[in-house]
Parts: sequence; C-alpha cells; structure tokens
Amino acid sequence: MLDSVKIQRRQSEIRQSLAELVGKDTPTDDETRSMDGLDREYRSNETRYRAALIAEDTERREAKGELEERGGKAWAELVAGFEMRQVALSLDEGRPLDGRTAEVVSELRSAGGYRGIPVPLAALETRAGETVAAGTPDPIQTRPIIDRLFPDSVAAKMGVQLVSIEAGAVEWPVATSGATAGWADGELANVPGPSTFATTDRALKPNNHLGVQMRISRKALKQSGAALEDAVRRDMNSAMGIALDAAIFRGTGANGQPLGIVTGAAAYGIALTALAAAPTYANFLTEIVAFMTANAITAPGQIKALIRPEVFGYLEGALNATTQTTEYFRLAFLLAGAAPSGTFPSNIVVTSNALAAPSGSPAASQVVLATSTGSVPPAFVGIWGAVDLIRDPYSDAQSGGLRLTALTTADVTVARPAQTRILTGVRLA
Repeated sequence: MLDSVKIQRRQSEIRQSLAELVGKDTPTDDETRSMDGLDREYRSNETRYRAALIAEDTERREAKGELEERGGKAWAELVAGFEMRQVALSLDEGRPLDGRTAEVVSELRSAGGYRGIPVPLAALETRAGETVAAGTPDPIQTRPIIDRLFPDSVAAKMGVQLVSIEAGAVEWPVATSGATAGWADGELANVPGPSTFATTDRALKPNNHLGVQMRISRKALKQSGAALEDAVRRDMNSAMGIALDAAIFRGTGANGQPLGIVTGAAAYGIALTALAAAPTYANFLTEIVAFMTANAITAPGQIKALIRPEVFGYLEGALNATTQTTEYFRLAFLLAGAAPSGTFPSNIVVTSNALAAPSGSPAASQVVLATSTGSVPPAFVGIWGAVDLIRDPYSDAQSGGLRLTALTTADVTVARPAQTRILTGVRLA
C-alpha cells in the first residue's frame, strides 16, 4: 500500500478519536494529554503526507516512462495484475487505484480520452491460443506512424524572405531613379542638373488564402493515440509548405493564388531569356555576366540556381569534349568555386515542386537564377498572423471521425527584378 494512503487512513482515525474527546464537557488529565498528542501527530502527518505525495508522483512518472518502453510481453504481464475489484470499489465508494491497476489506467488515459475508468479487454477475458485460418497465431503490433514523403522547402534556400504581418497591407518603396553625377564642362559651367528621386511601391496584400484539410478516421484516432497529434502536425505543415513553395515560384495570380516569380516574371520586370536549346556552361556564364553588368553581384558565388531534377540529370550526363568534365561539374565549379563532392553545393537547389515539370517536344524546363543584394532578398512572402486551425467534430460524427482545417493568408512580391533572371526553354535533348 502507498505511504500516502496509509497516512490518510491514520489521519482519519485521529480525527475520529479527537471528535470523541472534544465532545466531552470535562475531559480528564489523561484525555487532555491524549488530545495534545493526537494534535501533534496530526500536524506531523500532514507534513509526511505532502512529502509522500511528492515522492510517489516522481515514482509514477518514472514508472510511466518505463511503461512506455515496455514491449508487448511486459504490457501483458502488467495487465495480468489488473484488478477489477479496484475498479468496482473506485466507482462505488471513490477508493483510489493503486499498484498495477493504477499504472494500466494511467497508460490507457494517456493514449485516449475516457469519461469513466478505462479497462483493458485482456482483463475481462483470457483467450487461450486464438488462431487464424492457417492455424498460426498472427499478432499485430502498431508502431509509430511513418510520414509521407514531401519535398524540402526551397524558398528559404533561394533566399526568399518570410515576412510576418499582423494586419493590413505592407509595401516596400523601391528607388527607380535618383542622384546623378557629372563634371562641369568649363570654369563657369554648371554640373549636370538634379534628377527626381522616384520610387515604385511593391506591396503585399492579404488577398490569397491557403487551406489544408484533413479527415481523420476513428481507426486512426484509436490506433495511433497520442502520437497522432505530432503526425498530423507534421503532415499539415509539410502540405502547407509544398503549396507555398509552388505558389512562390509558379503561382498563377488567378483562382485565389498569388502571382509567382516565374509566372509573373513579365509583371515584376524580371529578365527572361528564351534559350530554346540544351543548356551549357556558356549559357549560365552569360546570365552571370548580365548580373554583374547590372551591379547585382560582384562574384559568381553570390548566385543561387534553382533547377529541376531532369535538368540536373541532363547537365550531369553531358560531357564537355574539351575539359572532359560534365556540364554540371563546370556549373557547380563556377557557382561554388570548388568541385562538387557528391552533394549539391548550397547555391544549387534542385526541386520537383517549385518549378513546373518539363513539357513540350522536345521537353523543356526553366532555370531560376537569383541573388540577395544589399541584404535585400530576391522576393518577399508575407504571412498574415498565425495558422488558424479549425476543428470540426460534427461533419463526420456519424462515423466517429474528425475533420481539421488549417487556414493561412499569404502573398508574394518581388522588390528588385534585377536580382532575378530566368532561363526558359531549357531543353533536355
């Protein structure tokens, strides 16, 4: 029996004895001394009771951690010690559970919600050798959920900045013209006259709303228990990341989507180069020189390249006859300043989500080259507030299921188009 329960029972006995003694009008000296002793013992037991509760709480936590690590055999042994008598007494007179019964009930409550006292089925019935049709026992143990495969987010890798907005619209004024410098043509001549300092506004507006919905069956709720919460959170977060990545680069600007960098290149003023040929090292070098000419970069390593896996496969398979290296090797050496070592350099990002799949005949794709200049990212993504998670237990109430909806508001804008260049018509043959 737990120490706290023993102390509790003793306190009850002391209170009963004190009630009998206090009820007397003229207690004897022995009875008075007895009341003093009982009072001291009661106060001492209060301190011991609090200490016992703290110690037992620590033991319960340790036992819970040990319980979570037990295998099926240990759980079966634990359930074997489950006492239905304790459950009956608890429901009838409020007696606290203890021992293995308390451990089993605590474990069941942590895995799912119960209004009463959860009782394992194994405690109600002992089955001797259940078999399947083939006559061989086939026990099933459910392990942690294995997540779906999702592509990694590429927006952050390309230098896109996430902006958190509480309410309203946010805009960035970008200078388009300003101060001029020149020499005076003669002793009394004036320097070139001043020009207007002009700006244009790049705004983020809360017009685009992204929703992620999930329908959770009763089987999933019962099968996975507490681990389901983490699995659902990871799944919804990844699904939202996929949709945002796709919208940042190839959002149509229609049907509720923001205008993406690639799709809205003309609207943003981004330079487009229609290659209409297989990519080579010379094509990328031409774009890098264009960046330098526009004062956007001072070294090739400041460029980040976004390519499809098919483009990587073509570049890696195209051998240069002069250098006897692949075109991808030359590109990686140019951007990273070193030979590739089996992994992609940090400024070459390969995606199957942010860029559209190759299309046409011959199949062609796109390549996005971007840089961050003067601490200004190539694009901004505005997120309004936090994710609004809505729980709907009613739509699927008939089947015992649950629906979750996560809503977020986002928009995309490009501040300086000179920081981005796009190659289109990048053929794979």
